[in-house]
Amino acid sequence: MSQHFYHQNHTRVRPSSLFEDVSPLFYETLWKSQRKDTQCQAFVKRVIMSRLFKIIMISTVSTNAFFMVLWTDYKTRYNLFRLFEVSELIFVSIYSSEFCMKLYVDPINYWKDGYNLLDVIIIIIIFIPYSLRKIKGKHYPYLNIADGVQSLRILKLIPYSRGIRTLISAMGQTACTVASVLVLLFVLMYVFAVLGFCLFGVPESADLNNWGNLALAFFTLFSLATVDGWTDLQQQLDARNFTLSRSFTIIFILLASFVFLSMFVGVMIIHTQDSVKKFERELMLERHMTLMEEKHVILKWQQEEVSKLMQTQKNVDHKSSTELVEKFKKTLRHTDPMVLDDFGTSLPFIDVYLSTLDNQDATIYKLQELYYEIVHVLSLMLEDLPQRKQSQSLEKVEEK
Repeated sequence: MSQHFYHQNHTRVRPSSLFEDVSPLFYETLWKSQRKDTQCQAFVKRVIMSRLFKIIMISTVSTNAFFMVLWTDYKTRYNLFRLFEVSELIFVSIYSSEFCMKLYVDPINYWKDGYNLLDVIIIIIIFIPYSLRKIKGKHYPYLNIADGVQSLRILKLIPYSRGIRTLISAMGQTACTVASVLVLLFVLMYVFAVLGFCLFGVPESADLNNWGNLALAFFTLFSLATVDGWTDLQQQLDARNFTLSRSFTIIFILLASFVFLSMFVGVMIIHTQDSVKKFERELMLERHMTLMEEKHVILKWQQEEVSKLMQTQKNVDHKSSTELVEKFKKTLRHTDPMVLDDFGTSLPFIDVYLSTLDNQDATIYKLQELYYEIVHVLSLMLEDLPQRKQSQSLEKVEEK
């Protein structure tokens, strides 16, 4: 028994000693792994988050898109070939610098943001034509596709536009609901495709161009769902004397176009409105936080000024407190901002104060009425006093 208890005590002490031995090593390695260029990192982060940097990037992407529009014209491309080459080098350099700066600021969390991954994909797309020209040559048949995909560069505007990001988040939130609506639409089209193939694709006078197999039937139903050229399709069915064709077309258009597509649009509108409201709340919160920071700075400055004046009052004997107030007035300027969000200047306090003044006026009015009544009673008592004296004197005379 004693050996058993001794073994238990020994096993209890052992893990704590191991932890005490390992923890200093862990904290030492963690301390060594911390960055030593925090000042440079903070400076680059301020540059990236600045408004000027965002304006430069938006202008660069917009100019690049404009140059791509000019590049689509063969004569302009031939006449301004050297300008396009130089501008392409400038655009690629700016995009690469942006990527390096963001990666330098936060190399770990950079890959957790979806918009940063979009920038990485765009940079890879930018370097694809250069790689193909170096490896496959200038006459590679798929080089035109790589040049056409360069139009995706304009997607770099998305991270700098909060409105577009709000719409994208709304589309992401509607993914599940929209998928359910599309599945129901696919089921409906499947049922009507099989039914249309059996009605209009099997008989001798069948419309094989539109209902010859299930794939053609799906494509025809898609045209009916979008109400694009459905009259021509119906005329072809009427020319072959299909009796149920009009009922088939009307029922499918009512279900697919007026029900499911309207449902799809309604879901998108609802989620977009929710995202817009959330975006407005975030803007209001940011404005409130900015205002509170400005107020905090102003109050801190005023407190520092008052503390300086109080310190000078302790060091120098003033004749009175008015001298301190006069000196404080001299430090104030008419352009200095003042914090007015105080209890005495808030709207609820003003409402309560005005209602209190109304009650005070009513109370004073009632007190005045009571005062007038007291004065009236006293005046009546004074009028009755001589009559009482005369009656008392007459009574004394009669007694004598």
